[in-house]
Amino acid sequence: MSPDTKPILSVDKLVKRFGGFVALDGLSFHAAPGEVLGLVGPNGSGKTTAINVISGLYAPDGGEVAFDGEPIGGIASHKLVHRGINRTFQVPKPFMSLTVRENVRVALAYGHIGGTPPALDALLDEYRLDAVADRPAADLNSAQQKMLDLVRALATRPRLLLLDELAAGLNPAELHWIAERIKQLAAGGMSIIVVEHLMGFIEHITDRVIVLNAGREIFEGKLAAAVKEPQVIEVFLGGEHAA
Repeated sequence: MSPDTKPILSVDKLVKRFGGFVALDGLSFHAAPGEVLGLVGPNGSGKTTAINVISGLYAPDGGEVAFDGEPIGGIASHKLVHRGINRTFQVPKPFMSLTVRENVRVALAYGHIGGTPPALDALLDEYRLDAVADRPAADLNSAQQKMLDLVRALATRPRLLLLDELAAGLNPAELHWIAERIKQLAAGGMSIIVVEHLMGFIEHITDRVIVLNAGREIFEGKLAAAVKEPQVIEVFLGGEHAA
């Protein structure tokens, strides 16, 4: 990222509590247009909670989230979609009784505001869903449901895309294929935040990573540098997710 590039997203001293458990404890980071930023860390470190607050699923208990310089903390997810923020989920959440095509049509109709919407058939073809376009989402396998989740998000033309473990369960060929698509989206100017445990995938697609532990940032920079940091090795890479 160029030093002159203005962040599209700024997270400042973000706090999120669940009862007595502090999931985010003063987390701060930023993301720039055209950047792929990775959020990594052990289970319970706050990665998905951060995504959930940014996307409007949870309201913050402290700190600030700003998009395009405007505070967005606590704004409902469907309103943030209209501002240009969308996401995928660890467990995809399509309308199971609707066909793939109908699922994407819903996103095109209700999620996209202004400008020319993307072409439905082109999206289905690009993300390998054309052959199952008229099948109910419930009939898709896990990888196909993940792609449908992604296509529904892309149908709203987000400027900030949040990907929560999109790569989990994909085989090596699928991982390489989706990694190239993610990099193409970023090359077009989209800001992408990726929550992922697969370090090879993260290294391949990210410009920077934020390493989290107990709701706090313990490292920011290239993954190749992170793996040399003693604190990162101790809390993350030396544990069950080292790979």
